[in-house]
Amino acid sequence: EIAEQPKAVADTLLGRIDTTGRLTLDEVRIPAAVLREADKVVVIACGTAFHAGLIAKYAIEHWTRIPCEVELASEFRYRDPILDRRTLVIAISQSGETMDTLMALRHAREQGARVLAICNTNGSTIPRESDAVLYTHAGPEVAVASTKAFLTQLVACYLLALYLGQVRGTKWGDEIQAVVRELARIGDEVERVLETMEPVRALARSLAHKDTVLFLGRHVGYPVALEGALKLKELAYMHAEGFAAGELKHGPIALIEDDLPVVVVVPSPRGRSVLHDKIVSNIQEIRARGARTIVIAEEGDESVAPYADHLIRVPATPTLLQPLVATVPLQVFACELATARGNEVDQPRNLAKSVTVE
Repeated sequence: EIAEQPKAVADTLLGRIDTTGRLTLDEVRIPAAVLREADKVVVIACGTAFHAGLIAKYAIEHWTRIPCEVELASEFRYRDPILDRRTLVIAISQSGETMDTLMALRHAREQGARVLAICNTNGSTIPRESDAVLYTHAGPEVAVASTKAFLTQLVACYLLALYLGQVRGTKWGDEIQAVVRELARIGDEVERVLETMEPVRALARSLAHKDTVLFLGRHVGYPVALEGALKLKELAYMHAEGFAAGELKHGPIALIEDDLPVVVVVPSPRGRSVLHDKIVSNIQEIRARGARTIVIAEEGDESVAPYADHLIRVPATPTLLQPLVATVPLQVFACELATARGNEVDQPRNLAKSVTVE
């Protein structure tokens, strides 16, 4: 399913971009008036889908200027959230049967909010109980740990964020078309990443005896770090944590010791250069304290090379879209490390594919 991701991404885009590069999200056209009126977006999701939602927040706020909150569905209704008819709730679920997300969705509708589902399973409960649905068309995902579901959820979130920008007039048509063109290339870029993964597999095998791996990121790289850590927990049964790199000095740097593997997701130097400079500084900090630095950076970024014990290259992409390529090495890393430890990667212990209990 990791290898199926280029096709899954292409299928999610299929039929949603016309020949002029304009978005045609027929499924959500009906509530376009609702989208125009929304003054707040709330994303509800669990696990991997929650990480997709965290990345969606960056895109929605940047492209639409609407405030966006991201909530763990299991916590949502217990904190008495503030919702009304002008709130757009986005419920993300691969199976469409995730009980925590379904109960959060029902609570949102009781408060009068409009709900749009992002889902992979036609006719499942969450889409049926929503006002509109954007299907991801990832094809059946059998492995318990989500891979292609995550990438296609991201694509759907980007499409929705761009569509919101389109109907609200916060993005020019040519700006949207430029992002859409980049999205259309992403399937090929993911394919390129997959073709260069042998060094990542070898690295994973060499770390199979380790107890802990840490993951660091900034901006959209932070949710990618969280997802990388989650994959390692799910598949390798290892202690793994994802951190916002700027939080390191506020406590977690105490964990750094000799030869501790730390994976760092480096943003593009072509985007916000300040983000890039700060994370290079973080890499230097942890390396000075003995960590083994595993750096994911875009092709052509030479400034990180002196501080990387292991350098993993991904294709250059716009900052907001980088998670689509940066996540793939982390999936491969977790899968290979778990295999080296003798684990059953498709059926990890204690987990179920569709979590239908609260």
